[in-house]
Amino acid sequence: MQFTYFGQSSFLVTISGKKLLFDPFISGNPLAQHIDIGKIEADFILVSHGHGDHIADVVPIAKRTGAKIITSPEVAGWLGKQGLENIHELNHGGPVTFEFGKVRAVNAIHSSGLPDGSYGGNPLGFVITSEEINFYFAGDTALTMDMQLIPMFTHLNFAVLPIGGNYTMDAADAIIASDFIKCDEIIGVHYNTFDLIKIDTNAAVAAFTEAGKNLLLPQVGETIEF
Repeated sequence: MQFTYFGQSSFLVTISGKKLLFDPFISGNPLAQHIDIGKIEADFILVSHGHGDHIADVVPIAKRTGAKIITSPEVAGWLGKQGLENIHELNHGGPVTFEFGKVRAVNAIHSSGLPDGSYGGNPLGFVITSEEINFYFAGDTALTMDMQLIPMFTHLNFAVLPIGGNYTMDAADAIIASDFIKCDEIIGVHYNTFDLIKIDTNAAVAAFTEAGKNLLLPQVGETIEF
């Protein structure tokens, strides 16, 4: 499986030949100006919540690729008003089966408003399970005891956790989260894009290493394999 990072919380994974794009915020990201969204292919777009730094490029990419969008009912409703129709809405609960595997929407402690100021519903995290690989994308969230439920659902190969603090967990909380989810292979996201979430990346990696865990911080545009 390949994982390509596009900055902030946006990334693309390929599972069973299907390309899954998460929270595309690329064109407005000052750290991702070398990424051409017109060249990003996607079969599915998963959107954790309605904030601009997670939903900004959904509409143009979805219209060009025809990707199916997986998101909450409120975000789905807003996207429908933007002319998108290929949408599967879901909420917290049992997993939903797609061509690549299953998606379980789980709790995220955050807020969610849409670009027009309307209500964005509950923010989500996603647990993806497949014959190829299993992983957890936390979305934007604080540390929450609900994460302890995730190992009851599946064994994770890796997890994508925010580490920037201020709006989400910081690196120290993400280490605790990795204990809760019983996963030591972590990809850090949602950091360094803006001043309020700038961190010492060397210190974060060292803290994870000291805890016996591996924190991966791919460069924007970099692809890693699992």
